[in-house]
Amino acid sequence: MNIISAKFIKGVVGEDKILDNGILQVAFIGRSNVGKSSTINVLTKVKELARVSALPGRTQEINIFLINDRFYLVDLPGYGFSKASKEDREWLFELINWYLFNERYQQKKIVLIIDANVGPSKDDLEILAALESRGKTILIAANKIDKIKKSEFKKQSDKIRKLVGDHEIVFYSTKTGVGVDALSAAVVK
Repeated sequence: MNIISAKFIKGVVGEDKILDNGILQVAFIGRSNVGKSSTINVLTKVKELARVSALPGRTQEINIFLINDRFYLVDLPGYGFSKASKEDREWLFELINWYLFNERYQQKKIVLIIDANVGPSKDDLEILAALESRGKTILIAANKIDKIKKSEFKKQSDKIRKLVGDHEIVFYSTKTGVGVDALSAAVVK
């Protein structure tokens, strides 16, 4: 299935009927500035659908996008943003956990976006473990492969595979577009 239509529906910060209306949800999670919003824009081919910023922590709510009038892409705030106040970091952490681990909301898939150049952070691995413990369906999306030297790619991709375990992994770059079609296919299947 190709993504042929996408529109922003709303941002939520708590209980909302849209989250339990029966429409399938695919959630995007990752640390701040890993490219969650950019990934949504590249997948949907709508340049400014999700707000993108060079400043970490731009997404402050759960943003919901209707895709092909059939399912939602859910853009969650990033985690690990150290320049936010302690209260703001705690609130965003609670919002993320509330959505991901609330039994009322069933995500068809969780797309955990990591920085392929850096590899999964401690926070990424903690989120991954929490998702695994709840039996979530997880796709690892390794963004920013354009920053890896070609001669280092195999070594880096092997390292990532070892750290994240037996999950489907798609390597891609929102900047160059390499791997985006494979990511799109993995997200919508």
